[in-house]
Amino acid sequence: MTSLFNPSFVARLVFVLALSLSTMAHAQETETIPLIGEDGATTQEVTEAPQEKVEDENAITAETYRQLNLFGDIFERVREQYVEKVEDKDLVEAAINGMLTSLDPHSSFLNADEFEDMRVQTKGEFGGLGIEVTMDNGLVKVVSPIDDTPAFKAGMQAGDLVIRIDGEEVMGLTLSQAVDKMRGPVGKKIVITVVREGVADPFDVEIIRDTIKIRSVRSELIGKDVGYIRITSFNEQVSAKLPD
Repeated sequence: MTSLFNPSFVARLVFVLALSLSTMAHAQETETIPLIGEDGATTQEVTEAPQEKVEDENAITAETYRQLNLFGDIFERVREQYVEKVEDKDLVEAAINGMLTSLDPHSSFLNADEFEDMRVQTKGEFGGLGIEVTMDNGLVKVVSPIDDTPAFKAGMQAGDLVIRIDGEEVMGLTLSQAVDKMRGPVGKKIVITVVREGVADPFDVEIIRDTIKIRSVRSELIGKDVGYIRITSFNEQVSAKLPD
């Protein structure tokens, strides 16, 4: 089987790179010492780094090369012999994430989709419907529509179950996948099919997406001299929403 991640090719590539880095490091460790001769002329003497240090670096490079070669062998074995087909992209991302999560509990890898989701959360606004949802027996359940949002104006109610999004069944999707389908460009229409308690048949609700701002700051006055402020998430909207 021809592989884009041929371990021998990876090994050769890493070895060449390692030798280049080792050569650069060795070149940087040479020391130039100015000397002044008896006639006052300035000459230069180059002193090489200690041989022991170079040997230690070569040993480290060889070990790194061996470990990367091992990774290439395992990668190829999984691709060819695992019981189910696994995408190369998923394997590489999992390996990178495993490397980072092994460092500490706070380091992790974000792929393009996860980074975009984080960017939306940090910005504090997105194109969507304006409903807080959860998963209930494989369906999207509305916890509450947000005031003055498209979903609120369309009559969505707490407890509504979303069974289809633009004709696609929700059953089988994760909550994250369902939310991604409900988000989208501002001004674009979406049709969701809803099951509501007390209503015999499912019905469609057409909603035009709008800019939804995440309410990250909630505040109230307790008594006459106590102010209560709750910050639910830190994003770009927090400082502007904090009461004076």
